[in-house]
Amino acid sequence: MKLVRRLANLGYGSRRQVEALLRDGRVTDADGRPLGAEAQPEHEAIRIDGQPLDPPPGAVLMLHKPAGYTCSTSDPGRVVYELLPPRFRLRNPIIAPVGRLDRDTTGLLLLTDDGPLLHRIISPKSRIPKVYEATLARDLTGEEAAVFAAGTLMLRSETTPLAPAVLEPLGPRRARLTVTEGRYHQVRRMFAAAGNHVEALHRTAVGGLGLDDLAEGKWRILVPAEAARVFKPTVP
Repeated sequence: MKLVRRLANLGYGSRRQVEALLRDGRVTDADGRPLGAEAQPEHEAIRIDGQPLDPPPGAVLMLHKPAGYTCSTSDPGRVVYELLPPRFRLRNPIIAPVGRLDRDTTGLLLLTDDGPLLHRIISPKSRIPKVYEATLARDLTGEEAAVFAAGTLMLRSETTPLAPAVLEPLGPRRARLTVTEGRYHQVRRMFAAAGNHVEALHRTAVGGLGLDDLAEGKWRILVPAEAARVFKPTVP
């Protein structure tokens, strides 16, 4: 792929804008030598204004999503792309959220431009566990764990019961819940079906991948071994 197209696909501008970057000598190799439009350097060797390129195609990112942001490219309010370099939403293909966290849910959000990987992670057949910590409006009754684990809980407007889920109480009004599905507002609706209300919800892990020490609002690129951890845990 020609350099102009490569850079345009990474969101650095239209082809005409990228051609202007090349003419102005702003695209160089790692030693600062200007690159021409016909150059074919390795991704890691290219610099724009002296800075390394954004991650190449096939990138997987982990974002510690704060409350108040939606997983959308456009929304009347704030969107998660405001927490990333502006070019990310201009890439082709776009770096898209892997599943969604609602506006008020915080925690681990994966994003990728690898379509097959995205669909593999969100596919119900993969049964990848997602771990959430919920703060509730009322005390747990002690019956929730059995109800969620039974595999018979039916949510309103649904036609099939939920897969078994694992609940671990963390306090009178706090619980850790592991689910293997991704239905609309699933965790909130599960607690509502049990007669409670989720006041705060935080996702701590997807598969075997956790947030570790990633600060809220920050993101980082995952190396392949880290991304592979999504598929490693044993399904409850």
